[in-house]
Amino acid sequence: MDKYCFGVDIGGTGVKLGLFDANGSLLDKWVFATRKTGDGKDILKDAWDFIVSKLEEKAITKDKILGIGMGIPGPIMDNGDVLELPNLGLGYFNIEEEMSKMTGLKVKAGNDANVAALGEQWKGSGKGYNNMVLITLGTGVGGGIIYKGNIIAGSGGAAGEIGHLPVNQGELERCGCGKCGCLEQYASATGIVRLAKQLVNSNPKASKLADADVITSKLVFDLAKEKDPLAIEVVDEACRYLGIALAGVAQVLDPEAFVIGGGVSKAGDILITYIKKHYTSNVMNALKDRKFLLASLGNDAGIYGCARLVLSSNA
Repeated sequence: MDKYCFGVDIGGTGVKLGLFDANGSLLDKWVFATRKTGDGKDILKDAWDFIVSKLEEKAITKDKILGIGMGIPGPIMDNGDVLELPNLGLGYFNIEEEMSKMTGLKVKAGNDANVAALGEQWKGSGKGYNNMVLITLGTGVGGGIIYKGNIIAGSGGAAGEIGHLPVNQGELERCGCGKCGCLEQYASATGIVRLAKQLVNSNPKASKLADADVITSKLVFDLAKEKDPLAIEVVDEACRYLGIALAGVAQVLDPEAFVIGGGVSKAGDILITYIKKHYTSNVMNALKDRKFLLASLGNDAGIYGCARLVLSSNA
């Protein structure tokens, strides 16, 4: 009998769903808007209602579903306890118990960055590496740690918060987490733009960046590829902080590979080149040969990882 599972990746603006077979092949995927009402648990009901509609559409009976894997944007304990998701209107609750009670199905859940890391290790660029770290460079900087093929979530579900590693003690502006000098302030898309604006203000005639109506991280990398000196300086500075941070991560975790994802990773090989340059100069000799890879699953990494949570629990 054919068996299936669903991966559900909950984001602040959208919920991504994927239907997978028991071998981990993605059969179909969808996105719907995140509804933030009531106590926030409407999101779970919306996800289940959507799944039910897709089961009917595809003539799949509920008994053929092995379970639902879920990714959420915040810390989650191994037993499914969610401490708080203020951006989604959710306080303390157990997402696995709530969703299982609602659906009658097995539910496994994890932090969104962690499940994305699991997805990349299972079906993406990290395939073949049982010990790897995913770094997501987007509006913020996130991370997920895979050790012996499993997620390391930490004692409170917050392991992998690479974006809040302190990398500059001289920073005076505060990060969103409340500290100063976090990696996220320099290596995220917003951090790269911040660095670019600072340099443009001090060198207004030194770069095409000064002529731009809007500076974006993509523009910075595009101009760096064209050998624009100030854009290269921005990329080098952002990647210097990344290299320092990842050298520290390596010396604690000793991963086989780092996989770089998120919107900024679309810059491609130039990003890897500059990260490796600064990583190599900041890490001990025994760890210099780690692999640096661009993520390949894109926005689907989360739903793949969610599916993996369910399928591995049924193995």
